[in-house]
Amino acid sequence: MGVRRPSAGVRAAVLALDAGNSKTDAALVGADGRVLGTGRAGGFQPQLTGTGAAVDVLEQAVTQAARAAGLPGPAAAAGASGAAGAAGAAPAGLPYADTVSACLAGADFPVEEQQLADAIAARGWGAATQVRNDTFAILRAGLPAGRPPRGVAVVCGAGINCAGMLPDGRTARFPSVGRISGDWGGGGGLAREALWSAARAEDGRGGPTGLAAALPGHFGLGSMAALIEALHLGHLAWRRVHELVPVLFEVAAAGDRVAAALVERQAKEVVAMASVALARLDLLAQEAPVLLGGGVLTAGHPQLDGPIRAGLAERAPLARVSVVAAPPVLGAALLGLDAVGAPPAAHAELRAHFG
Repeated sequence: MGVRRPSAGVRAAVLALDAGNSKTDAALVGADGRVLGTGRAGGFQPQLTGTGAAVDVLEQAVTQAARAAGLPGPAAAAGASGAAGAAGAAPAGLPYADTVSACLAGADFPVEEQQLADAIAARGWGAATQVRNDTFAILRAGLPAGRPPRGVAVVCGAGINCAGMLPDGRTARFPSVGRISGDWGGGGGLAREALWSAARAEDGRGGPTGLAAALPGHFGLGSMAALIEALHLGHLAWRRVHELVPVLFEVAAAGDRVAAALVERQAKEVVAMASVALARLDLLAQEAPVLLGGGVLTAGHPQLDGPIRAGLAERAPLARVSVVAAPPVLGAALLGLDAVGAPPAAHAELRAHFG
């Protein structure tokens, strides 16, 4: 759908930001829920690039959204500040919105949320700034319209994470920074486990599995030894191991026991995270939505979806499980509309824009 250009000088109610490892989305949203402009930039990785460089990526998306809305981009606004800017006033054209609602990868601990909020606030894009982990964007995007946020979301994409929220503001979450915080799986984890099993199958340390031929075959290689060498020497970029996740599911669907065991373990991890989050929020004995998002969970793999639903039916019988297909930036924008007290009609308008 298109965007509505505001009149000159009009400020949006919300600047929504959703930033993950692979892409960043920005949307300027009016108080009535209409989208004024959108923008997209690359991946957001503050742990690798540093906070400043990561926020620079956000600025690229914000610049696109501002221009689409007929507003000056951050650089132009800063250049137009003149004497007022030297005196400490906000540059002309800023702030763009009443509030910045940012759901960001890498905001795993409160201290990281605060650091990122401070860095974003310093750019002057919004009169107020709120930063959450990007899992909350999936959670809010999937919750029913017109109701206070209440439920749990599990995201399984490059990594795995879970978050829950109640109308009174209480939340349940996990650090989700890898194996040191007890995590297992996600696309990256599944690919590494598949490689481990395939390597051991080929050299005899492990049992046989079709992964030993399927994984190197995906890259046109004849053996796991060749694939290991290519990854180790950098002839094959490590980021491409994510391409092996669909291969793992194909091999599992064909009846391979080793591959199927990895998929089964991933299902158990999703069930465990969701059940614990529901328990922390006292929702195990109540009807509550459990929302599934991220590339691994939205791909529709029956051998993963079935065990997840069966496991939750046993551990959380009243949970209502659904998959969230809406873009996460919708969730960030809805959280922003929540913060400014927008009416239900605004939420409905925003949802309609993103389909």
